[in-house]
Amino acid sequence: MKIRLKPKTKLGKISIMLVAAFFVLLGIFFMLVSMGERGGNTYFSNLKLTIPFTIAWLSAIGSFFSGIISIIKNKERSVFVFLSSLIGFLVLLFILAEFLFPH
Repeated sequence: MKIRLKPKTKLGKISIMLVAAFFVLLGIFFMLVSMGERGGNTYFSNLKLTIPFTIAWLSAIGSFFSGIISIIKNKERSVFVFLSSLIGFLVLLFILAEFLFPH
């Protein structure tokens, strides 16, 4: 069993692309906030902020699941896939905590 840096499987590559999309969309979200966009009373009050943020966390969660499937089913042993799955798991954990324990 050889550990590589880059993935060889299709699902591993998808996992990397999804986590990259997460960071790009999160950057767009923070750029919009720094330009003066503000949220409202509900999550969907400002769609300029809601859309990139929602797509960002969906892509991170997709990265987690595609990475885990690639690791288990296809025996992917790439450092980047492990890292993208970890990032996706942490985002999933954060989202679940927000829903289960709202503040």
